[in-house]
Amino acid sequence: MAGLTIGKLAAAEGVSVETVRFYQRRGLLPQPERRGGGYREYSEADRARLIFIRRARRLGFSVGEIGDLLGPAEANSAAEIARAAQGKLADIDIQMRELELLRCRLRRLLHVCEHGDGRDCAALQLGEHT
Repeated sequence: MAGLTIGKLAAAEGVSVETVRFYQRRGLLPQPERRGGGYREYSEADRARLIFIRRARRLGFSVGEIGDLLGPAEANSAAEIARAAQGKLADIDIQMRELELLRCRLRRLLHVCEHGDGRDCAALQLGEHT
């Protein structure tokens, strides 16, 4: 698949042309040189990089984090990738605890609103200062 135009690269990986351009602006994908006919041609290495970026996005890594991972990925540094994945897991664990706490609070609020009177429901009193 060497010598892909931006449209063909994007279609091959299931993204839009704008997504490819966004990754280029962010420095995640290089800007290819113009070849014959004035078209920019993307290489198999560009395609592999786009695949890596998409996989990392699906795993929850931000664009900035992916930029930090590209070097270790290209160097096949499993230890650095593992450290980044461990950090991402720790972040997710924190988010899950926060979401569980939020869920408990919302359930209590719902119970008060459904089974108490209107004065008991904090959601109904947001505009009032007593």
